[in-house]
Amino acid sequence: MSSHSAGRRRVHRSVAAGVPLAVLAALVTAGPATAGTSSGQAYVTRAATLGDIPLGAFSNGLLPGTVDDDRGVDLGGIGSDIYPAGRKGEFWTVTDRGPNGQIKVDGAKRRTFPVPGFDPAIVRIQVTGETVKVLEAIPVTTSSGKGVTGLPNQAGRDEAPYSYDARTPLSYHPNGLDTEGIVRAADGSFWLADEYGPSLVHVSARGKVLTRYVPKGLNLTGTDYPVVEALPSVLLHRKINRGFEGLAQLPGGDLVLAVQSPLSLPDTDAGESSRTARLLRFSPGKKAVTAEYAYRFDPVDVVDPSEDDTSELKISSVVAVGGDRVLVEERTDKAARLQLVRLGRGANILGSRWDDDTTSPSLEQLDDPTASGVRVLSKRLVVDLGAVAGVPGKIEGVARVDHGTLALINDNDFGMTDGAGAFDAQGRLVDSGIETTVNYVRLPRGV
Repeated sequence: MSSHSAGRRRVHRSVAAGVPLAVLAALVTAGPATAGTSSGQAYVTRAATLGDIPLGAFSNGLLPGTVDDDRGVDLGGIGSDIYPAGRKGEFWTVTDRGPNGQIKVDGAKRRTFPVPGFDPAIVRIQVTGETVKVLEAIPVTTSSGKGVTGLPNQAGRDEAPYSYDARTPLSYHPNGLDTEGIVRAADGSFWLADEYGPSLVHVSARGKVLTRYVPKGLNLTGTDYPVVEALPSVLLHRKINRGFEGLAQLPGGDLVLAVQSPLSLPDTDAGESSRTARLLRFSPGKKAVTAEYAYRFDPVDVVDPSEDDTSELKISSVVAVGGDRVLVEERTDKAARLQLVRLGRGANILGSRWDDDTTSPSLEQLDDPTASGVRVLSKRLVVDLGAVAGVPGKIEGVARVDHGTLALINDNDFGMTDGAGAFDAQGRLVDSGIETTVNYVRLPRGV
């Protein structure tokens, strides 16, 4: 558990790739890895933990002066996604929009941003023994070099931002990104998936936003980087805080994006009760979506026997495993299952009536999409992570280490919890004790 009263580890600065940044090593011992004893069962072979790194020092080491008070929050949230960095034990990760929570005021929930100056960052980590070390960090910046911020973009479409105690309104920011997926292209640039738009963001090797691809009709103005409306307009119906979450890069370079939850189409109730989400295929060469697929969740009590609310189902990670095959992670906050999926050409619904938001019933309203002629993607269960001892909750990042081993990373939400008790009377974080961990899981058979 993080302990702010016990003092913090010293923050070191160094130079990576010629750019000054905070290279922050953290040594925290994790519990022993759980070995598999039965044939045919997945098991944890390694567990490593990221230690306490003050968020203000981390942020100001990348973009000086951006955070004046981190309220006792440590670096976290890097478990939004994980992608192999090319060297053994090294991975690219990405933070989300930063520390945030919800507090009820007069019966209504307000979205809080305790460290509004935080800027999403691409973080290269190394797993060594029981330790996760930060080797490099790259801030995501605008064309003029300023931090994009993690603040919501548009009033009336995104949640209104508030201060840590939910009492003071904060300003919307059109540049803001809630980054949730990462892959690295062959030229060294990165592709990021964003929840707000939802959007697909192309950034340089130095973190500068080159282009943000958003749904047609979003009308996002005032950004300090190029915005292109290249995604289907039906994505404008994404559930709040449930935009793009999974991102994979196929061997040929095409990208696969997953909408985290079913669209709210035609309304919120339809989205909350639906089990049909959407995956997109995007061609960086054509700068366009070339395919769209219907993905069907298993019933929520199958994914998580302790849960009965269908709206808790989410896709949080998509991993390419060769050809047109991907692993798709279905999860709740407590459980997760990985499904092997093939992106068949015959399942493409792009440009069909299911992209028309006046179609009734909508794709999301269909109890049996196949009966209406929709070719839902076929899938096969690879592993139930909820049944693997030692795997934490809220796994948001999955990477392929080799044909039989996966690396998993959790989102610890920067140690935050929801509610007024998230901060003490002095406005300092009451840490949840949940740490960022990387687990290697050996599968019963390769993927």
